[in-house]
Order: sequence, then C-alpha cells, then structure tokens
Amino acid sequence: MTLKKIIYFSAIAIFFISCEKDDEILNNSVAENEKEAATENPVEAADIEIQEFIYSGMNDIYLYQTDVPQLVDGYFATDAEEADFLRGFESPEVLFQSLISSQDRFSFITDDYVALEESFDGISSSTAGMEYGLGRISGTNNIFAFLRYVLPDTPAAEEGLERGTVFTEVNGEKMTLDNFEDLLETDSFTINIGKIEGGSIVMSDRTATLTKKQYTENPVYLAKTLNLEGEKIGYLMYNSFIADFDDELNAEFGKFKAEGITNLILDFRYNGGGSVESAVDLASMITGQYEGEIFMKEQWNPRYQEYLEAQNAENLINRFDSKIRTGESINSLNLSKVYVITSPSTASASELVINGLEPYINVVQIGEITTGKFQASVTLYDSPDYARKDANENHTYAIQPLVFKSANADGKSDYIDGLLPDVELPESINNLGVLGETSEPLLKAAINHLLGQPQEKRSEASVKAAQRFIPVGESGMNKPNFQRMYIDKLPANPRKD
Repeated sequence: MTLKKIIYFSAIAIFFISCEKDDEILNNSVAENEKEAATENPVEAADIEIQEFIYSGMNDIYLYQTDVPQLVDGYFATDAEEADFLRGFESPEVLFQSLISSQDRFSFITDDYVALEESFDGISSSTAGMEYGLGRISGTNNIFAFLRYVLPDTPAAEEGLERGTVFTEVNGEKMTLDNFEDLLETDSFTINIGKIEGGSIVMSDRTATLTKKQYTENPVYLAKTLNLEGEKIGYLMYNSFIADFDDELNAEFGKFKAEGITNLILDFRYNGGGSVESAVDLASMITGQYEGEIFMKEQWNPRYQEYLEAQNAENLINRFDSKIRTGESINSLNLSKVYVITSPSTASASELVINGLEPYINVVQIGEITTGKFQASVTLYDSPDYARKDANENHTYAIQPLVFKSANADGKSDYIDGLLPDVELPESINNLGVLGETSEPLLKAAINHLLGQPQEKRSEASVKAAQRFIPVGESGMNKPNFQRMYIDKLPANPRKD
C-alpha cells in the first residue's frame, strides 16, 4: 500500500502562505531525515514495507476481516494513522498475529515462501523419515515419542526403525516439556530405542543415529486389496492431499477398479489435509455417479462473496468431476458406501472429503473425532495482485490467511469441534499393530463393521496405557502446512477488477 502525502492547511487564511512555506520546509526536512534513516537502517524500512503488505492482504481477502476492528474499512481516519499503527509492531509476525480473529486457529505467516511452496509439493527440506506422536508420562514432565510410521528410503528406514518404536532421549538427553522441541530440531542426532509393553515404556540398549535429508513424500502410503469372506475390500492409507501426486492416487484407484473391489476403507488417521482440488478429485474417484453435482460450496468474506456471486455464482461451487488436474480421466469406483478411519490428526481436506460425501453416500467413520477444520487458505505474496509473479524481491515473506469456509451440498459447515465417528475406537500405543494388516485394531474395526461382526472391546492394558500417557503433539506440528487446506490460486480481486 502506498501512503499518500498528507498536506496540512491552516484554518486561518491570513497565515496560509507563510504556514504553507513553513510546512514545505518542515516536510522537506522530514523527508530527508526519513531518507537518511532508511539508508542507515534498511532492515527497518523493509519491515515497514512488509507490514504494509500484510495489512493490505488481510484487509482485502481475510475470511474474518469484518471481525477484526483494525481490518474494517475506514478504521483509520488517515493514511498517517495507518502508518503509525503499522510501525507500532516489533516484527511482521507480531503484526500478523494481532490481526487474527479469535475464530481462527490456522492462518499463518512465513518468512520463507520457497520452503512453504516445497512443503505443499511434499518436499521436506529436512527429515529423518520418522512420523511420530508425542506423549507426556503422567505425573512428570518427561516426554516420549512413538513412531506411527516410517517413510521408505529414509535414514529411519535404513536404521530398521518401525511403527511402535519408542524413544525418550535425544543425544543422551532426556526429553522434557521444556526441551523436546529444540532436541528434535537438530539435523543429526542419536536416539535410544524402546517399546511399550503392558502399558509401560521398556527401553533397550540399542540406539540409532539419524541424519536428516531432503525427501519427497508420496502421500499414498499403502494401497492393497483384501479378500475376506467373499468381499473384495480396497484399503488405502493416504496421508496428505499433495497435488503433484494426484496421478499416483488415480493410478491406485485404477488398480482397485481393475480388481473389482466393492468396498473401500480409506485411512485418514494421519492425514492433516492439503489441496482442495485433490480432495474433490478423491471424492470423485470414490463415487463417479455424481459428476457435476455439488461437492462443496465456498463462503468468503462479505466483499468477496458479493463480488463472486455477481460475477458468476458458479465460481463458489466445487463439483464432482471426471478429470484430475493433469487432464487424465478419473478412475471412479461408483461406490455407495465408504469407510473412513480418523483420529484427532485428521484435518481440513480430509474432513472436507467426509463432509462433502455425506449428502450422497453412506460414510462410516471409524476411530476418533477429527480436528474440526473447515476453512481453506491461500498464499498471498507481496505483489500488486498477491500472486507469486512480480513478488517483491526485497524479502521472502508470504501470508497464508483463511479465505473461505466450506459447506457441503446440504449446507453443513462450522464443525469446529470435529466430525464424530460412528464407531469410536482410540488408537492405542499399547497395541498399534501393523498398518495394512487385518489384525491392526482400527482396520479390524472397519472390517468388523463392514462384515457385520461384533466389535472387540479395548483391553484393560490399553485403557491403562492411555491413562498413563498424555498426548502433547506430533511430528510436523510446527511446520507451516500442518493441518492446512488450501487453494492453488486467487480469484479475481473485487477492488482491482
């Protein structure tokens, strides 16, 4: 935003000419001082420039723009007031946080949009290949990590680590609430190795040394067909909605289709979301008989909503489709029922698939309540139209504000407390099982429901283990794309059309 030059006029006409000259001298002096300050401290000048970009973007397109007083149009009487406001924050991050609505848990800012773009493409700049949960031992400040799964061809896989592996130390230092984040951020480290038996952590003498590396993760972690009691059941563990892997996802559905599966179990327990378009495509792969029907409706802030509706109300509707973004035809299964495994780590685009399918087919949810993320975001760059092209070369800041909330064909939205399972079964660290095996507790619960068999009760040891270990987080929770749902491009801007 370019600040206009403010010229002050005297209210007394007799002093008009002399005051004007005085003001001109004063303004020239101030301009020279500001120029010198900018030359002496370019960082400060860049910070103000970034803050102007942040405020402009949030004032324009933020979903909750009307809920934040400072973002309401006309809040500042003059450009000078706005400039003073922006200069009152010690960093761009502090300014951004001050503009976030209390309804918003997910908007964020980054000072490295290149790393953000790579994360959206599934590229991790630094990983050991361990995807883990974090727990606190009841009655202590001690933290332990338990591996949920290991990524193939990574240092963790090479060390033979597997689901259920537990560690409590990094480089010989015990993890606590105070230090675990710093310990886990190091690029090369050694962990001790143990497991959980009978609700207790049992450590061995073994250790593993891991050095992080760049890695591109295929979100299709497991895909297989199970033949059980005359039923052909497809099982798909899909861990993120990454646009670059839509063709791999579609190929797996092609295999399911060729194998003639009649049931599908979709494992979203560790899927924190991603691309909206990929979510629409996945829902279309599961079905196929609803091509052209409403999958999801978008609800933007009042300015954008009014503008987009006036331009073409179709802009606000996402419909079941027949092609992925590459133009390849979707391999549809035409199912009337789908089983979805969920957990508190299931978020955004995963929830979008569940909610979007519910008006059309029977969605049986197995596991735990989901995160409760129904809003989508978009990346704004410091450019005239907030696009990546012509982005300001003076910095690499970008913001990722929430821009619309989703509603299904029946209007269901605002599931802030998450989506409730039909069959409730928390994942037990005392009995994680092997992913994809029919004995794995959550997959087994889905199979039991599918085949009409009774559900097994949780063991006493599992209940006790859950009481002893208190969840505190998971790997990747501090990454900018954690539990995010995003769109790939901005709509037309009502202020610049």
